[in-house]
Amino acid sequence: MRRRSSLLIGCLSLAAAGPALAGDTACWFENGAIVAPAALADMAGDFVIDLSAPQTLLHDTKAQMSGYAQTDLTLPVKLAGQRLEAVPIVVRDLDYRSVGFIAPIVGVIGADILDRYVVSLDFAPCRLSLEARDAALTPAAAPLAVTVVGGVATVRATASDGFTSLTGAFALDTASNGGVRARGEADAPRQKPAGRLAGLSLNGTLRQHLKAVVAGDLPEGVAGAVGVQLLSAYRLRLDAQGGHLWLLPARWAAKEKGPGVSARP
Repeated sequence: MRRRSSLLIGCLSLAAAGPALAGDTACWFENGAIVAPAALADMAGDFVIDLSAPQTLLHDTKAQMSGYAQTDLTLPVKLAGQRLEAVPIVVRDLDYRSVGFIAPIVGVIGADILDRYVVSLDFAPCRLSLEARDAALTPAAAPLAVTVVGGVATVRATASDGFTSLTGAFALDTASNGGVRARGEADAPRQKPAGRLAGLSLNGTLRQHLKAVVAGDLPEGVAGAVGVQLLSAYRLRLDAQGGHLWLLPARWAAKEKGPGVSARP
């Protein structure tokens, strides 16, 4: 009996030491962005979750306070119950991304981490789930086709200012206070809308008079980005490597706790 118990404990220990098949965490809206707890090495705190960012970023102030002087690091990452042992991290001044947040933003979790998993995102209440691709279930609903452009997942959409229209690859922006983001200055704040877009057509549905944000960080070949104002009407399920995005019915009405409303746990 003692030997069987020892074997059982050993098996459980090995299972616990392996990669997690699925994990999730509470997240919250702040400044129109999705924020969740995460850790790069021993640097834990609030991170912006941005599907439209090709790279994961660490605020240079946080890096320097933790004794890192380099601008390119390789660190372990923990997010939503998942752990990656060695991820390239770019250290950058993120003051422009931190404007208006209640607590300091430690960094930005980008597509280089998120796209390794099947990502599920509920907006109200906010919940982020990461599942191993080989164990993830496929929804019955028909997905949108996803193409990875410049390191980020994109879907085909058409934007119009009322006079001209632009059709192309649009990223999924979960970190801007608006319905659509256009290319602009690299260090322009994502939280300050700059007018309204006449319309954006996505998945056969036209949304009109969306708040527009003009800011950079869009890879070459990406026409623009669909923002949280539009995405929050759905529950997102993204398999970037598999080329699929599901826009599923929201569990709760988005108007109950929409973008820009602080919902910290």
